[in-house]
Amino acid sequence: MSESELSRPIKIRALPADPVVIEASDAERAALAKRFNLASVDDLHATIELEQRAKAVNASGTLKASITQACAISHEDFPTKIEEPLAFRFVEEAAPEISEDNEIEIELDADDLDEIEYAGDAFDLGEAVAQSLGLAIDPYAEGPNADAARKSAGITSDDEPTGPLAEALKALKKD
Repeated sequence: MSESELSRPIKIRALPADPVVIEASDAERAALAKRFNLASVDDLHATIELEQRAKAVNASGTLKASITQACAISHEDFPTKIEEPLAFRFVEEAAPEISEDNEIEIELDADDLDEIEYAGDAFDLGEAVAQSLGLAIDPYAEGPNADAARKSAGITSDDEPTGPLAEALKALKKD
């Protein structure tokens, strides 16, 4: 198992009956902020229920986080709330098939795309939550001063064309 900023190993043979609650510590939140290029991760809380299914473990729950990120337009930091449903399926890592020319072949079915493989007797539920946080962050999020930054840059509207050609076309339409 690789080292994660939010490592929470869960033993397969001793799945907890109650929901697993993950609360990130100050150090874990600081490391996640660095990993995802955020000003800060102010709060991170996940509640996840685990259920054994044949040779897999299904996990479902909710991730709630408060982050501070940079506006895509003004680059000023602003606070954002994240609330995401979580659904994971942990499956034991399969040995790769080796073809005749010593190439490793991996074929995925549609159902395999949502699976997280693990090796050994445990999987890292915390890392799955961390990856979900990374996917939930909007890289194009706009803060409260985005419109002012557009205006100061001379951008009046995303829908309205600007520039010399647009001005020439406007002049033609007035005649």
